[in-house]
Amino acid sequence: MNTPSLDRLFNLLPAVYRLRDADKGWQLRALLQVMAQQENNLEADIFQLYENWFIETCQEWVVPYIGDLVGYKPGRTGIDSPGPVSTEDQLREKFVISRREVANTIRFRRRKGTLAVLAELSRAVADWPARAVEYYKLLFVTQALNFLRLERGHTADLRDGDALDLLGGPFDEVAHTIDVRRPGSRHDRGRFNIPSVGLFVWRLRSYAISYAPAYCYEQAGDNFYVFSALGNDSPLFTAPVAEPRACAEAGLLSVPEPIRRRAFAAKGEDIEPGEEPGKAGYYGEKKSFAIYAPDWPTPKAPQPIPIDRIVPAHLSGWKYHPQKNFVAVDPELGRIAFPARQLPKSGVWVYYHYGFSADLGGGEYSRPISQPETSTVYRVGPGEHFSTITQALSKWSQEKPANAVIEITDDNVYTESPTITLAQNQYLQIRAISGKRPVLRLLDTLNNMPDSLSVSGEEGSWFVLDGVVVIGRGIALKENLAGAALRHVTLVPGWGLLCNCEPSHSGEPSLEIEDSVTCVTIQHSILGPIVVLRDQSTLDPVLLRISDSILDATHPDHAALSDPETGMAFAKLIILRSTILGAVQLHSIDLAENSIFDGQLCVQRSQTGCIRFSYVPPGSITPHRYECQPDLVEAAAREALLKDNPNATQLEVTAAQASEDLRVQPQFNSRRYGNPAYCQLADSCAPEIRMGADDESEMGVFHDLFQPQREANLQARLEEFVPAAMDRSIFHAT
Repeated sequence: MNTPSLDRLFNLLPAVYRLRDADKGWQLRALLQVMAQQENNLEADIFQLYENWFIETCQEWVVPYIGDLVGYKPGRTGIDSPGPVSTEDQLREKFVISRREVANTIRFRRRKGTLAVLAELSRAVADWPARAVEYYKLLFVTQALNFLRLERGHTADLRDGDALDLLGGPFDEVAHTIDVRRPGSRHDRGRFNIPSVGLFVWRLRSYAISYAPAYCYEQAGDNFYVFSALGNDSPLFTAPVAEPRACAEAGLLSVPEPIRRRAFAAKGEDIEPGEEPGKAGYYGEKKSFAIYAPDWPTPKAPQPIPIDRIVPAHLSGWKYHPQKNFVAVDPELGRIAFPARQLPKSGVWVYYHYGFSADLGGGEYSRPISQPETSTVYRVGPGEHFSTITQALSKWSQEKPANAVIEITDDNVYTESPTITLAQNQYLQIRAISGKRPVLRLLDTLNNMPDSLSVSGEEGSWFVLDGVVVIGRGIALKENLAGAALRHVTLVPGWGLLCNCEPSHSGEPSLEIEDSVTCVTIQHSILGPIVVLRDQSTLDPVLLRISDSILDATHPDHAALSDPETGMAFAKLIILRSTILGAVQLHSIDLAENSIFDGQLCVQRSQTGCIRFSYVPPGSITPHRYECQPDLVEAAAREALLKDNPNATQLEVTAAQASEDLRVQPQFNSRRYGNPAYCQLADSCAPEIRMGADDESEMGVFHDLFQPQREANLQARLEEFVPAAMDRSIFHAT
């Protein structure tokens, strides 16, 4: 059963019959292989039926049925058909009907009404780390002399910087006056009242960078570094550690929280929930971050740099210089300072965690990889045959295999300027192994021509880039390349980043599509502007497929997709579940679905194609739109106004519609790549955008997180599990 063979029946025959069958051309063997195949299928089905008896091993479609046996009531799935009918429906149902919640249904019911079960519900229902807060404990109280509680009800100590730093958050311990507003109010939510309970959830995830070179920030000095290899400030995040007890209250080290300077500088010996962990809780191997500087401060010094050599500091102005043999670290900015006269001669390497919303762009997360069956693989990295991408490309160009993969095995920064030319029907893939994030830095080395990563090819040739971050320049696809695919790739918008995450070359294209390139596919990626240079008189429009990606023009006045010569990019677009920051000008759109166009959209051929369940700015020229915003709110505003005032003028109708247009305009927590909340919809964003997709999820790149469904189901579970007469609500910690 472990390794079923097609010859399992044939091997049971006596040897004489097998020898005779060999003489006759294996006719009997072929017949028995067909029978063995059916037997293997039957055994596999019986084995899977046994696995489906248990919630831990069953298939996804079985989870609701097992839940029904224990009285589990799923929330609203948004699926009209009785069962999942597509891959997207199955993904949504996986979030709505959580396997973990079904497995713990009876356990949760036995603990109904306790505070600890609320945080466990968040993890089980929505897969969000959470901390529950009973607000009556944070109220000012007049205490009885016979029953003093010295830790509660005291006025705020303005000299206690730690307590003030946590004010208003999930770990707030300062006493407050009464707030009679309900926490679940849809008008103005309150918190501090006797029956109020708040559940703080962390939606951002913590992603690791295992061992990568730090960036020397030479503008400030040779002794200053930033953790991010891209050169921008990147706040360090906690690597969440599971609490030793299942019912334990979440602490600072058990949630993906940005590390604060005060928390890093605290003593942190016996850590309780809400208390500052200190350096020992954050620094070190397999913790939140560590710094490696070989042969510093002395030859063969222990690595990573010992914790007693790390000094918490505020490095916002790059003016602090640590003493000899010490290293200053600012976790809120992700900066490092060495002594000015004691520089690390062998370089600086870092291990740290950063925050982001989802598995998008280059990153150290598990992702599927694929390649042709017969491919020649060239490995690049420490201990491999090739140490640079250029060396692997040189060997590839000499051997000229039909299908080849150049695989990068580490998180290093490769400073190169490769040029790739593919022959007819040749396939080349450059990728990082799953769980790694290498950076390809393209330098400005040529004075008389561009320095982009140039990829050209002949008829039938394909190029694939997977899991890599490209900085310094963009990518140019040229000549008769049949197609290209970018998967889980980051082409840094603006070519590079300044310390404050501002693009260093705003508006410069990340991807240029020239000549006769036929098709370009972009999946789960982050890019700057796309430029299409194509002869419209002799060629067909290039097919551009974009899904689950961000296209960032870096400035509202710049175009995200265009042709710098004619204005209109000669391309036909299929875009699904994506966010585009900037104007889009192109030939045609075949389909746009569940996406956000933050800038003006102008389509030359508006009589073909469709845009559905998306946001399109007013004044855009588009093909037929279905259930899009702000079209729906404009129609509703006009109808409501004319219902109340049938004699309303056109000016009044236009004013009402303009007000609705402004209300539903997408709001983001950040528009700068490099910030943890990049392209995350803000809490102030209109519900028509946050729940405006065809399945009532949010529009844009984070559609497949299904956050509205997860939050709605968690809210429904809170109604069931909070103590009687308690007001409850969900607050977003990140």
